[in-house]
Amino acid sequence: MTGTPPSSVVHLSVVITTDTTDDVTQTTGANVVTSPSSRGIEFYFQCAVIVIGIVGTAANALIPYGFIASKQHTKHRLIFHQNVLDFFGSLLMVITSSLKLCNFYFSGFDGLGFCILIHGEYFSWVVFLAGKINLIFVTIERYLKVVYSVWSKNKLGNWMIYSAMAFAWISGFVYETALLFPTSALIDGVCYAYAFWKSPAGMIVNGILFFFYFYVTVLIILIFCYGHILVVIRRQARVMASHGSSTAHQAHSQEIQTNVIKTMIIVSASFAVCDMPINVYYMLRSVGSYTPPNYAVYYASMFASFLYICANPFIYATKFDPVRNILLKLIPCKKTSSQPV
Repeated sequence: MTGTPPSSVVHLSVVITTDTTDDVTQTTGANVVTSPSSRGIEFYFQCAVIVIGIVGTAANALIPYGFIASKQHTKHRLIFHQNVLDFFGSLLMVITSSLKLCNFYFSGFDGLGFCILIHGEYFSWVVFLAGKINLIFVTIERYLKVVYSVWSKNKLGNWMIYSAMAFAWISGFVYETALLFPTSALIDGVCYAYAFWKSPAGMIVNGILFFFYFYVTVLIILIFCYGHILVVIRRQARVMASHGSSTAHQAHSQEIQTNVIKTMIIVSASFAVCDMPINVYYMLRSVGSYTPPNYAVYYASMFASFLYICANPFIYATKFDPVRNILLKLIPCKKTSSQPV
């Protein structure tokens, strides 16, 4: 998430009690101030988030450095952009979770702003949702470069790459702004984010659309594109082997391409596995489960989503050769064997 961010604590504050006043449905759930039985669990959970966020921030900071030092950031702009999003996501995770440990009394316009930005984790969600969209563009770019290599060399310009990056950020801002601001309010100094809906139907529709747009659609694109990519790569390898036309340059280019594809497949598989529990939980709570939520299942799902963000840098560090070689040089007394270019 952009595995799923920690703001799901507020996003998933789906119905425990529902009161209707003046045609507005107030949905109160697992907010930090409304469920005393969960405060202990939430406190330890937020502490765990801060710890894993610090580790993720440090690790995600090294990967962009490795890309820049190896000059791969200009060759794989969208992958580099994905790592930058992971870095900011981890950093914002630490900041918002740390501030949420403090008990604030919210009042006035400033209090509402703090409620939306911190307890609603506005910027965290923007970054994580942008990461989901950017992962789609990374996959499509890899697909075009392998399956339609001639077309991509002639038509896939830098302006398309930068437009994809901008679209990822814009999508995150638009969705989160449209969702958070109308459904948040202050009541007696208490922050209620994602809590007020015009109707239960709106909450249900949002839960279903979120699940299918930010998870199912992403998963379908990942499976289709990387499945087709693997078929094409194997076909190309068989053709070169049958004709005996593979030169050292072609073999090296094929190895680099395969290395990038393997790295992104592992990243995508991690997303599919780690991000599934919280998305399923979110949808089930949104469609009308009015029984008290199972906090053990919820927090376990959240922790799995955090692992995706923090595991990404280790995947790049071990599977992406250019970045790995740069990072190995940072280890004292570690010698890396030089390979011919």
